[in-house]
Amino acid sequence: MPRRLPTALALLTTTVLLTAPAPTAQAAPPGGKDVTAVLFEWKFSSVAKACTDRLGPAGYGYVQVSPPQEHIQGGQWWTSYQPVSYKIAGRLGDRTAFASMVNTCHAAGVKVVADAVINHMAAGDGTGTGGTSYRKYDYPGTYSGFDVDDCRAPITDYRNRSNVQNCELVGLADLDTGEEYVRTRIAAYLDDLRSLGVDGFRIDAAKHMPAADLAAIKGKLRDPSVYWKQEAIYGDGEAVSPSEYLGTGDVQEFRYARGLKSAFQGGSLSWLKNFGEGWGFMQSGKSAVFVDNHDTERGGDTLNYKAGSTYTLANVFMLAWPYGSPDVHSGYEWTDKDAGPPNGGQVNACYSDGWKCQHNWREIASMVALRNTSQGQPVTNWWDNGGNQIAFGRGDKAYVAINRDGSPLTRTFQTSLPAGAYCDVQSNRPVAVDGSGRFTATAPPGTAIALHAGARAC
Repeated sequence: MPRRLPTALALLTTTVLLTAPAPTAQAAPPGGKDVTAVLFEWKFSSVAKACTDRLGPAGYGYVQVSPPQEHIQGGQWWTSYQPVSYKIAGRLGDRTAFASMVNTCHAAGVKVVADAVINHMAAGDGTGTGGTSYRKYDYPGTYSGFDVDDCRAPITDYRNRSNVQNCELVGLADLDTGEEYVRTRIAAYLDDLRSLGVDGFRIDAAKHMPAADLAAIKGKLRDPSVYWKQEAIYGDGEAVSPSEYLGTGDVQEFRYARGLKSAFQGGSLSWLKNFGEGWGFMQSGKSAVFVDNHDTERGGDTLNYKAGSTYTLANVFMLAWPYGSPDVHSGYEWTDKDAGPPNGGQVNACYSDGWKCQHNWREIASMVALRNTSQGQPVTNWWDNGGNQIAFGRGDKAYVAINRDGSPLTRTFQTSLPAGAYCDVQSNRPVAVDGSGRFTATAPPGTAIALHAGARAC
């Protein structure tokens, strides 16, 4: 039901439009430094420190932070995905902490992507993390029952478009994103984050909103060209296809992560020779890819940290392979799939209190520079043993060998690298490439070799 913009919102929108400084950092399209570290449920102060200490120096282009808006109270991670208002007042930090984090990350050369929960509002009733009282369908100062879809029942049929996009995802109040007021209110929230310097958004639950609605919301932003990455999960036979959203921005390619699990766990790495569009995935330049994310690592449809070296090698492959823009998930240990972050999101040190810090693992972090160095280079010199030992180059800029077998991989590898001394960034050992582009080395079981033009000495 269309509604006139309330005076309070009109004032907020006017303030954002007229007084907020234009962000100085603009998110680039895939290319350049296109690797995102997803610091899942990290406090903003901890994110800021990571940008300075590790993400910037390692060459990460982006950091993705968990939803900043006020949400329901509770210790579970998913409370962050049940908004109460659009105040920046979640458990991970207030508005001041958020703005400080963005500025610190920018100073370290890292752009910031915010996870944006705009499909729905919280279920139940209570008081939010920022002190706002709410009831389901009534969120004072933000939305009322007029602003939610008419289907007030859970989604039951993913083969029915209307059911998927008008009914309630796990019982959460589904916003009517076809309504002008709702679109304007969401755009005001995103513009507010932009006024604090945010460079882009990951749109949570995009599949549950019509593509045309998301395009209309994005079109209302002060900068409609802002980086936009949409969560749209592929499902065989489902009514809504992720490709519908390509006209608005990048789309997360969930089949990529599932394919990696298939190849790395029980399949064959030799299958990966044409991984990407050759497997029927969406176009590379519009796809966001990952080995795992916060949902899939718990759901079991992808690899996760519990897979040991297999998980590490899958990340190595993702960062070396020229398809999509990669997200490196960095979370925490869990046995209870609902468990929230240790210390409420405060990361005092990596590898303590359960924080896994995958973005910081030497084998993974060292590949970020390799990816940056080899941008735009084709796959060359592919080799495989018909099983779980593979190797390939990236033009004359990089070369990677991966050994998933139970026995060592020892061979003379043919590359297109210029002759000279290189550092294997996986083992931190020197490697000599001869005048014909060849080198001889051994990769023990469950390890990789990675050379690139930006690491010529250890």
